[in-house]
Amino acid sequence: MTVRVVVADDQELVRAGFAMILDAQPDIEVVAEAGDGFQAVGAVREHRPDVVLLDIRMPGMDGIEAARTVCAEPGCRAIMLTTFGQDDYVFEALRAGASGFLLKDVRRDDLVHAVRVVAAGESLLAPAVTRTLIAAFTSGAASRPLDAGRLDVLTVRERETLRLLARGLSNAEIAAALVVSEHTVKTHVSNVLTKLGLRDRIQAVIAAYETGLAVPGRLPP
Repeated sequence: MTVRVVVADDQELVRAGFAMILDAQPDIEVVAEAGDGFQAVGAVREHRPDVVLLDIRMPGMDGIEAARTVCAEPGCRAIMLTTFGQDDYVFEALRAGASGFLLKDVRRDDLVHAVRVVAAGESLLAPAVTRTLIAAFTSGAASRPLDAGRLDVLTVRERETLRLLARGLSNAEIAAALVVSEHTVKTHVSNVLTKLGLRDRIQAVIAAYETGLAVPGRLPP
């Protein structure tokens, strides 16, 4: 199956470079390019891509606002691009529905991998961005506490799974920690997302911190 992609960045050389790298892959097709958020939204609605790459800082409509719009479109997932490893807008971009976040100096292979991963329904963060996200919770700058009762729909095992997800553990690592199979972990993760109405693992991590289930710097019991 071919992954259809829209690339949106206000820097023409960056946009063209990303498009060239992706279009060279046998399973990826760049269906449109855009120079700002308005063009990106228009391209998504016209071409119905699987993935849109959005520069987080663009003139007119920025990447965050564009993400809120395009992520509401059926079947489209967003990867945010930034020049800054400590971008102040990381949390808001993820809250807007982005499924991935990469630095613009990303390696060619990592860019291609990110598009494939997000197109497959998974989420992806560069390590530097993950540190930024956790730092935001630590400082309280991004905190918007939610009702912890929201988690009452989860079983004990599902809560444990969510707490471990918030630490950034993979399915294999969670399986080892809980002494269960990876298949069981996948079931728990799927149940967490469904019961809490979450889009992907990134939103699950955010929910864990917002509800107080996970606390920065504290390991789960």
